[in-house]
Amino acid sequence: MLEYIQELSASEQEKLKKVIQELFKQTCILKMKYDPVTLGIRDNISYGVCDRHREFIAAYVSVLGCELLHDPQEYIFQLTGEGIITEKMSLMTTKIFIILKMIYHEKIMGAGLQATITNLAEIREYGRNTNLINRKMTMQELHDALSMMKTHQMIEIPGAIANLEDNTPIYLYSTINIFLKTIDINELVAQYQIEVDAMEVSEEEEREQSQENIY
Repeated sequence: MLEYIQELSASEQEKLKKVIQELFKQTCILKMKYDPVTLGIRDNISYGVCDRHREFIAAYVSVLGCELLHDPQEYIFQLTGEGIITEKMSLMTTKIFIILKMIYHEKIMGAGLQATITNLAEIREYGRNTNLINRKMTMQELHDALSMMKTHQMIEIPGAIANLEDNTPIYLYSTINIFLKTIDINELVAQYQIEVDAMEVSEEEEREQSQENIY
């Protein structure tokens, strides 16, 4: 491995190092990305670097218990395995994630790739229609959910999340289908439902206890 790196130019060594760091931070590297400034689609330089050094990166991450996967149809490199740091999603983040998967699926099956754009107004509408979100989301809940999804290359947002308005475009990537499989989502929903039920039981017991104290 050391010999391979030493044969590269200093500039290419730096690019390779950066790509490996990106893989461990964001899990996926896409060939095409939305530019948050111009709002147009552009080539992702990191994808080319990953492609040029694919065999080296695969060997390097395997030592750390990871595997480098490549989807030649979607043009995505993905890092998987036990060496990946997993994030625990809150109940609201899980719900927003499910809604975005639904929106992506309906759009991709309808108007095609160029239509995979949503916004907060549409997310809220889907939340109400599916009864997944039947209350107003806080800015912290939105920030946590969208920040996690942006880090893992599932969405792109022009500007800061705090500045999002109802009609600000949120670009959806196909990686939203591979970050969590359906079975994982079902397990998360079941897990959080148990927690919600336990909280409701606890709140009911507190109310009953309060009424007893009054009398």
